[in-house]
Amino acid sequence: MSTRFDSVGLVVSDMRAAVAFYRRLGMVFPDGAEEQPHVEAKLGGGARLLLDTEETVRSFHPGWRAPRDGGGRASLVMRCDTPGEVDAVYEGLVADGYHGELKPWDAFWGQRYAVVLDPDGNAVDLFAPLGPV
Repeated sequence: MSTRFDSVGLVVSDMRAAVAFYRRLGMVFPDGAEEQPHVEAKLGGGARLLLDTEETVRSFHPGWRAPRDGGGRASLVMRCDTPGEVDAVYEGLVADGYHGELKPWDAFWGQRYAVVLDPDGNAVDLFAPLGPV
C-alpha cells in the first residue's frame, strides 16, 4: 500500500483568527495568508497543516455543515520542550483570549498536559515529558 500521512486539514470560520492562533504556536504561513481562502503551514517530518474557510469547503461540497457541538472530535498535539513551557504557552494563549479547555496538570502517563481551543473550537493539546525521555 502506498498511502501515507500527509497533512491535517481544518475548516475555519475566520481565517484571520485561525492564522493568528497557529502563528502563536510557531507555525509559519506566508504573508497575506489571513486574506486567503486556503493556506498551508509546513509541520515537522514533511506533514502540513491545511486551513480552509467554510466558504471554500462549501464551494466543492455544498452540503457541508459545521459540527453542531463545536468540535471535540480531533485535536492537534503540540510538544513543548519543558513542563514550564506547557504552562507558559497555555497561560499566554488564555491571556490573549483563547479558551483554556484543560488547565496544565501532571498527567498519570508522565506528561505535563493542557488543552486550549482554537478559534473554531478544535482542541490543541500541549504536552512535555515530566522526566527524562
